[in-house]
Amino acid sequence: MPARAGEPKVLHEYAAWDRTTRWFHWVNVICVFGLMALGTFILNADAFGVSGDGKVWLKTLHVYVGYVFVVNLLWRFIWAFIGSRRARWKQLLPFRRGYVADLRRYTRGVFTGEGPRYLGHNPIGRLMVTLLLVLLFTQAATGLVLAGTDLYKPPLGGMIAEWVTAGDAERLSNLTPGSKEFVDTAAYDDMRRFRKPIVTTHEYVFFLLLIAVVFHVAGVVLTEVRERSGLVSAMFTGRKIFDKPPSDEIEGIQG
Repeated sequence: MPARAGEPKVLHEYAAWDRTTRWFHWVNVICVFGLMALGTFILNADAFGVSGDGKVWLKTLHVYVGYVFVVNLLWRFIWAFIGSRRARWKQLLPFRRGYVADLRRYTRGVFTGEGPRYLGHNPIGRLMVTLLLVLLFTQAATGLVLAGTDLYKPPLGGMIAEWVTAGDAERLSNLTPGSKEFVDTAAYDDMRRFRKPIVTTHEYVFFLLLIAVVFHVAGVVLTEVRERSGLVSAMFTGRKIFDKPPSDEIEGIQG
């Protein structure tokens, strides 16, 4: 029952994000910002006066943080199939039946202040989550390829190393990341041509991801200020606060 005029609203807590989802979020935040910082140093290594060996060290650290990022992202993809209701693909992506109507209703509510509230991602949030997942997956895929072409690291490093040494066992045993001393020149040039569009994609998506993160954070802050549902704290506690049942909670009960 809604509160009468002049009466304080009665607030209720609702379970929003499960522990696995929250852990993924914060590990992802740490990895993404760490990778962005390292990537910035790598892109500007000459301007920072980083030596050749220093650049190899930065790339190696970038790769190891990238492995954590990839494993964490893959686990989130799996969790979207087997996790709690609000962690699943149906609650993440903007493809379910009635989504367009939900988006229109929510968008109108943004301007009137009377729009529906959501325990999970609101319709605009689903669009942002989809964009972020596409960008994150692209960075993961291209990053794993570059780990092989730059440092001969798994999962493709062994194959790349054989490629650039033309399969010569002696060269392969002496091959060192950052050095061209034991490569076959023609094979190495072929590899560099192969990696060029992947490097370009990785760099452009880096900037797109940076822009998307800024919009994501801005959207979270604005939604928190407007709705005061504990959106930010929910990624720590797993719970949101509403004065009436949120829209997706009602749907879940009815469904």
